Amino acid sequence: MVRMHLMGPLSQGRVKRPGIIPIGLLYLLLLSTCLGEDTEDWQYEECKLSRSGPPATIVAIDEESPNGTLLVENMQINGMAEGPDRTISLSLRDNHDYWVILDPSKQALYLNSTGRVLDRDPPSYIQSIVVQVQCTNELVGTVILHEVRIVVRDRNDNAPRFQQPRYYVAVSELTPVGTTIFSGFWGNNGATDIDDGPNGQIEYTIQYNPKDPTANRTFDIPLTLFGSVVLRERLNYEEITRYLVIIQANDRAPYPSERRTATTTLTVDVLDGDDLGPMFLPCTLVGNTRDCRPITYRANVLELTEPNKVSPLNVTPPIQAVDQDRNIQPPSDRPGILYSILIGKPESYAEYFNLNRTTAELLLLKPIDRELFRRFDLVIKAEQDNGHPLPAFANLQIEVLDENNQAPYFLETSYHGYVSEGSPVGTTVAADTSLSAPLAIVALDNDVEETRDPQLQFSLDSYTNVFAVSASGIRRYLTLVQPLDRETQDSYTFMLLASDGVQQSIPVSVMITVLDANDNTPTFANVSYNVNLYTDMMPGETVLQLSAVDSDEGPNGQVTYRILAGDQGHFLIGNSSGVIFVAPGVQLTVGRSYALTVEAIDNGPDPNKRSSITTVYIEVLPPNNQSPPRFPRQQYNLEISEAMRTGATLLNLQAVDREKDLISYKIHSGDPHAQFLLQQNSGYLVLDKPLDRESLDYYTLMVTASDEHPRGTSTATVNIVVTDVNDNDPLFDSSLPVNLTVTEEEDHAYVGQVKATDPDLGESGQVHYRLVNHQKLFSINATGAIRTTVPLDREVKGHYFLIVEAWDGAVDPRRSRLTLSVTVMDVDDNSPVFTQQTYNVNIPENTPKDTVILQLEAIDADLDSNLTYRIRSEGSNQIFQPFHIDPVTGELSVRKVLDYEELSDSEATYTFTVEALDKKGGMPPGLASVTVTVLDMNDFSPVFSQSVYRGMVAPNAIKGTVVTTVMAKDSDPVGTPAGLLRYRVDQEAYSYSASIFDVEEQTGNVVTRVNLNEEPNLKFSLVVVAYDDGDPVKENSTLVEITVLQPSVIPIFTQEEYRFPPVSEEAAVGTPVGFIMAAAVNQTIVYSIIEGNEGGVFALNTTTGEISTAKPLDYETNSSYVLKVEADSMRVVASNLRAPSKTNTARVMIDIQDENDHPPVFTTSLYIGGVAEDAKTFTSVLQVQALDQDTGNYSSMTYRLINPPPAGKDTRGSKDGFVIEPYSGVVKTAIMYRNMRRSYFKFEVVATDNYGQGHSTKADIVVSVVNQLDMQVVVSNVPPTYVEKNKDKLLSILERYVQEQIPGAKVVVETIGPHRHGDGMEQEDYTKSDLMIYAIDPLTNRAVSRQELYKFLDGKLLDINKEFQPFLPPGGRILEIRTPEVVTSVKKAAQTVGYTEGALLALAVIIIICCVPAILIVIITYRQRQAECAKTSRIQMALPTGKPGGGTANNLYEELGDNAIRSNHSGGGSGGSLDESDRQRLISDFATRAIAAHQQCVANGGVLNNLPKSESNITFLSDENPLTIKNPIYHEDGTLSSPETLGRSQRRRDLLGNFSPSRKGLREAWLRLSSPGGDVGFGGYSGSDSGWGSGVGHSWTLPSRLHRREMYDALRRQVVMDPVQWELELLKAEFKESKDAGLDSGFDRGLDSDLTGSPSLEPKLTVKEQARQFEQQALQEMRQRQNRDSRGSLSPDILLSVFPDSPKHHKETPTPSVPNPPPPEPPSIIITHSDGGTPPPSHKPTPPVLRRFGGSLTENQNSEDQLQLPIDLIPDPPSTPPPPPPSVPPPPLPPSSPPPSSPPPLLPTTSQPSHTDKKSPPPPPPPPPPPPLPPPLSPSLLRPSTFVLPSLSEVPALRPVSLRPPPPPLPVEPEPPRKELKGILKNIQNIAEIEKSVANMFSQIDQKQIPLKKVMKSRASMDSLDSLDSLDALATGGDGAGGEGGGETGDGEGAGGGVRGDPLPPQIQPNPNMNSIVEELEKRFPSQSTSL
Repeated sequence: MVRMHLMGPLSQGRVKRPGIIPIGLLYLLLLSTCLGEDTEDWQYEECKLSRSGPPATIVAIDEESPNGTLLVENMQINGMAEGPDRTISLSLRDNHDYWVILDPSKQALYLNSTGRVLDRDPPSYIQSIVVQVQCTNELVGTVILHEVRIVVRDRNDNAPRFQQPRYYVAVSELTPVGTTIFSGFWGNNGATDIDDGPNGQIEYTIQYNPKDPTANRTFDIPLTLFGSVVLRERLNYEEITRYLVIIQANDRAPYPSERRTATTTLTVDVLDGDDLGPMFLPCTLVGNTRDCRPITYRANVLELTEPNKVSPLNVTPPIQAVDQDRNIQPPSDRPGILYSILIGKPESYAEYFNLNRTTAELLLLKPIDRELFRRFDLVIKAEQDNGHPLPAFANLQIEVLDENNQAPYFLETSYHGYVSEGSPVGTTVAADTSLSAPLAIVALDNDVEETRDPQLQFSLDSYTNVFAVSASGIRRYLTLVQPLDRETQDSYTFMLLASDGVQQSIPVSVMITVLDANDNTPTFANVSYNVNLYTDMMPGETVLQLSAVDSDEGPNGQVTYRILAGDQGHFLIGNSSGVIFVAPGVQLTVGRSYALTVEAIDNGPDPNKRSSITTVYIEVLPPNNQSPPRFPRQQYNLEISEAMRTGATLLNLQAVDREKDLISYKIHSGDPHAQFLLQQNSGYLVLDKPLDRESLDYYTLMVTASDEHPRGTSTATVNIVVTDVNDNDPLFDSSLPVNLTVTEEEDHAYVGQVKATDPDLGESGQVHYRLVNHQKLFSINATGAIRTTVPLDREVKGHYFLIVEAWDGAVDPRRSRLTLSVTVMDVDDNSPVFTQQTYNVNIPENTPKDTVILQLEAIDADLDSNLTYRIRSEGSNQIFQPFHIDPVTGELSVRKVLDYEELSDSEATYTFTVEALDKKGGMPPGLASVTVTVLDMNDFSPVFSQSVYRGMVAPNAIKGTVVTTVMAKDSDPVGTPAGLLRYRVDQEAYSYSASIFDVEEQTGNVVTRVNLNEEPNLKFSLVVVAYDDGDPVKENSTLVEITVLQPSVIPIFTQEEYRFPPVSEEAAVGTPVGFIMAAAVNQTIVYSIIEGNEGGVFALNTTTGEISTAKPLDYETNSSYVLKVEADSMRVVASNLRAPSKTNTARVMIDIQDENDHPPVFTTSLYIGGVAEDAKTFTSVLQVQALDQDTGNYSSMTYRLINPPPAGKDTRGSKDGFVIEPYSGVVKTAIMYRNMRRSYFKFEVVATDNYGQGHSTKADIVVSVVNQLDMQVVVSNVPPTYVEKNKDKLLSILERYVQEQIPGAKVVVETIGPHRHGDGMEQEDYTKSDLMIYAIDPLTNRAVSRQELYKFLDGKLLDINKEFQPFLPPGGRILEIRTPEVVTSVKKAAQTVGYTEGALLALAVIIIICCVPAILIVIITYRQRQAECAKTSRIQMALPTGKPGGGTANNLYEELGDNAIRSNHSGGGSGGSLDESDRQRLISDFATRAIAAHQQCVANGGVLNNLPKSESNITFLSDENPLTIKNPIYHEDGTLSSPETLGRSQRRRDLLGNFSPSRKGLREAWLRLSSPGGDVGFGGYSGSDSGWGSGVGHSWTLPSRLHRREMYDALRRQVVMDPVQWELELLKAEFKESKDAGLDSGFDRGLDSDLTGSPSLEPKLTVKEQARQFEQQALQEMRQRQNRDSRGSLSPDILLSVFPDSPKHHKETPTPSVPNPPPPEPPSIIITHSDGGTPPPSHKPTPPVLRRFGGSLTENQNSEDQLQLPIDLIPDPPSTPPPPPPSVPPPPLPPSSPPPSSPPPLLPTTSQPSHTDKKSPPPPPPPPPPPPLPPPLSPSLLRPSTFVLPSLSEVPALRPVSLRPPPPPLPVEPEPPRKELKGILKNIQNIAEIEKSVANMFSQIDQKQIPLKKVMKSRASMDSLDSLDSLDALATGGDGAGGEGGGETGDGEGAGGGVRGDPLPPQIQPNPNMNSIVEELEKRFPSQSTSL
């Protein structure tokens, strides 16, 4: 069974079909083939992906996806994983945490999240899941891992979270608008969102706060990504001091509805700023403004009062100004207020008054006479002490008063006021009941003018909690302090007193009447009443009198009655009396009942009327003639005061008797003390005795009225309430103590309890308490408990007398007082306090021991304190040992003598702490700091080091010349004044010397004060004094003797300045620099360097004056030196003196010469750049820079590139990919890089300094080829110019964020331009910019993927924008990062294409359904064909394995029956031919063993998936070492070497025999037979026009890699094809081309008749018919082949039969053959070892074999010579991979003999046709390789041919492929364009080709034979395609057979043919063991089984 796996796209070329076959049938044929047929290739396709595209499967799912989510629906892996036909097994590898579940049957992957959540966010961090689907090929045992990458997409499942619950910021109100006031959200301090991408990016906005509506308009967040809060409106502390700003953080989810938010509160406290000036207090605002009304301060001063008695004056209100900015922070920054009097009247005010600048106290300067001035009007000013320009002003009026000898007085003796009850607090008491005018109380003072406010103080003797008096003014008013209730108290009376502070007025009475307000409702006594009436009641007779009580007064208390319902018109009621009576004309009937609803309503104002109701139930009874007297009311209520006089009538109780009987009255009960009297006859109730409420306050009298008849008595109840009068004083409880104590320092401490009682009722009996004195220290509550209000301090006051007053609540309260004694108890609450907190004492050094240096004193305010003094921590710290303190007296003394010189600087001052402790108390000790400073007493005087100093000076020394130096020392400590030495000249001693010499005060240098002009040999004496700054100052002196030298003694330099030639910085130590020279008379000169040689770089020979280098020089450290040298005579030097002058000093200038001693240093060792695919030539890629520390030309660089040659290629014609500008270092492109994306170039750059002549340094350069698929566009809201200006800085920021993910990554800018937007991105916005960038990974040297680059940058956009701020204008930021428009357009186009292919797929489904019947037909046909093939196979297997009478064949063709190749074309000689049975046996035997060998190869090897994409190369890949070599099947231009490809390009004139030499390209493209010329046409043409080569042909096997458009043609191609079949196939293709072009000439007809005997070239025969035809023609074919073999494969008669008109056809002159010259090396051949180490390619190549065909085209060639080709044997790569080199080296050669330089000489032959020599010729060289394999022919045209098997022992040494000359390209004319089909139609088009290929493969087993004559004509016709002069070669060649290798005309020597009788060549000698050769073939070529 043959199973075809079809892979790859459809062929691009046109496909010729033998007939018209329905498309559906072809598709079904393909389907049936896949179901039923089988080859050995299909099993290698198992476990491979059936889809195209990248090998990894990448899917994406959302996080938190549910368990069982489908990840991959189908892995699309070839093979069946379950069932009986299972070919593969699937499993998972690297399935960490078992997140993935595999369903092998469906090849589906599912999510396994049982009991857990797939969370991409922290802490899980599951961003991707990578598993390997392991597929094991059960057929061949190979394993393939398919990577599945599951990308977990982020969901916006996390809301932002603020890192702090709230945020706070304080802002000054002076902050300008637009200032950023809060940036606390930066970094990790703000809100964070653990989601990824936009879901995790935070934006901040300000939300409306209903609690603070102004916050959102006062502040703003313009840059939402940063969250910086900016001030939007000006702040004003005086209006709003705090803002609560609600800030919302939301993520940037793509859809706003999905965004999550979080809020926080930013508390903004406004700090007060100094924006306002001061203001005077009190401030009364003007309207709703913040401005104060003008204020006037007033003060009074008595006339003639002394200032010391009244100053400062009392000003009302006190003068005080405050800064309106009251809360400036810190308080230390608050300005002070300065007061002053600006101006005033009279103008002499300044003599009398002064205003304190800081306290504003008004001071009286001198007494004022009221007769002169009665009033001063002043204007005072308050201003800040910091110069604020906004002062405040106020008026100050000062009245000069008479002497205060008059008491205040009221204008009225009493006042009566009115106030309505229920008035609110603060209501002013009115003067009348209309409440229209306030009650004004006027009090005057004769000491003050009547028109002025006397400033009196008013006080009330009671009701201070009810009323208050206004504070100022001539007219004062009473106001309410608490609400009033008239029903509780209807009037208040109190006494009012006025005082001026000295005198008091006479009290006046004030009565306040509380006016009624209708606040009470009329109230009935009962809720209901029951009355019985009799039928004899007369109309108008009283039934019942109702009474409702209203506590209000006046109309508010007058009650009106009415019946609301139930009277039925039978009863009436009096409106005011409340009496119910029978209506006139009403007759009552027995049994009637009534329920009257009666309402009582007061007469208050309409809106405020109040009412209540009651019910009266009336029953009508039969008449009663003896009715008792009846009281009008059943109950009477009466209130009388206990102060009621006796005899007063209280109530009229007269009753009514119907019978008019006499009635008598009496009190029946309720009056036990006979307090009341009821007049018996009149019924008046009279008070008989005085009442006392305190004894009995309620009486219930039962009174009777009787008419003396039985049942003639009725009763009534009189309720009498005795009201109280305030007749009792509160009485204190004498049992409570009056001597109280309280502990000090206790807050709210309990002091004691008082209690007073008052038997009076109500307010009169309610006792109230108050403290008369000490009200600020003590308090008393309503129960009489006394407590302290503040902690008392006994040390301030230890005893208090407290007066407590009790009064009742009556209108005229009664009072009583009690005096309490309160003693404050002492506690130990005070620490001792030193009289000073800090003590400083200075003591001189050497103070005697125990000397008291300080008296310390502390005081403890507590009682009975016992203080002890001590030095704190004394005894543990040695620093305090020098001092001692007496614990009782506090005296501080010295313990030992202190010597200042023995002390260090820190020890000279002692600072310690002393403490005073109360032994009895528990308070902390009192502390004080003591600092004792030991003073230096200047113990030592300065001491000079020499008693006499000597110096020498030149007679012309200039001013300032140093003559000598004196030096003194002082033993006093250094740094102290006593140790500080200074020098001076004693002006009195040697005054002349002192006038011309001086000494420097600090250094002691004796210098000249003037330019000298003295005589030589003079001596000057000078006294120098050294003194210190000690106390006392001590000094010492010394003598200085100065000698003026002779001029001749002073050397003179030859030059004032020396400048030597530059010294090289590489000069060795000791290198001479130059000489200096000075001259003196009879003096030995000594040279010295006195300045400029600080580092000791140079040395000076003191004798010779030679200056040399003393240390190595460095130009880069110091490029020049200036030395000052001096020359002195030996005599001066010997005296250890110097005598500088103008002549003996000089300057030396030394310049250092720079040398090239530093190599260049590149700024980085690796430069990474990128170049776009579409970059033009000489486009700048990057710039390298090397720096050099040297200068000049030594730092000038020259750059050059080192481009490594391409691996395995001839580099002579190659071109470098890049060039560099030699001086700028700019690397530019040199070629185009189209279709080279993902490639990279790595080369070196060399920098050489000194313009290429100096040191060199190398650096690596990597340039990656990219396109816009690798780029991202950074869009910002700033113009492109800003971005271009700061490109480097911005790029470094972006690069740093990319490097966080990919270390060392390089970000490259592609373009900077305006922002492109709109449809097609055609619009440009120059206010924004597009920055296109990409990044290169240094590890892979390729561009980072566009998606990863987006992720790296977009996720950090907020942080990037923060870092961009300094380099962009305000508000500038990155808006987005987007994909380039090119990528977007490609995606859209891809989506558009998808719809078209969907429609085509639907059409294909319809076609498949319609072709179901055709499927059945194909299956039946296939089964029949399969049965016949099985039958043929059984026949072949049954044949015997032996071979009768013959040796073993040398090759497969001989094994198939062509083992006798004759050298004579006439058929002479015998060759041991095989019969048909042997041929069939050999076919079967070879096929069986080849298939077995192939299966063994597949089992041992692996399946290689990744084949090279280049057609011109063959890549053998393994896991260790890939190897790529030249593929000889293909041309460099991509054309396939096949007859069909060649045939399509020919025209009819070639088929008709045009042998023009211009067709040489066709000859080179033909057969590619090996020849001395390298490319040999048919018959081994040697390259000239005069002869043919040998008759040996060769062909190639199938290529390892096929071009896409040739793949299906290659599948049809026959694996082994002889040259005749090659020619026929070529002819067939050419014929098709000519026929399609319409060239149906006689040639076509002749060709048809000669080749097939039918009108068509290729008969349309089914597979079954072809098999039958093969059986019929087998015998005939054998005979024809034997005849042909006896004459040669290509005899001249066969060739000339095709060309009868050729003049050379009859020319048979024999020509001797001569050896050919050594040919150039032919092309290499690929041979692959298959030992299981190297996996075979997916399409296994047939190993190259040598094919040979006999026969000669010329008769004069009588010898046979076979050419050879070196064979490249490519071994398997080693198991251990070597390090990957930039280019693959050639493979190692197996051990074999080296290739011969030339083939051995050819045997000479003759052209005698009857020669029968049978001697065996010597063995020839190894055979040459075959040419490329052509595609198979139709079964009717296929025929076997000879085959020569090369001897394995004679395989030449292998030669590297790189040394093989490339084959020349085929000159194929371009194929006309054809419209490419897409989708399913393209696959259907391939079905026809595949069907033909399948049929051809069937025919490989039993090939149909073609008559010899027809075949030979075809071959002759094919010969006509060669561009040589074939006819001349035929004429001159005679009848001799052409030999191998061919020969030129004239040589007469062929390589293939020979004289009859010549021995056979070694290639065709019988092999003693044919089976061994076949076994060797199996080992060498295990993949040969693909032919079957």
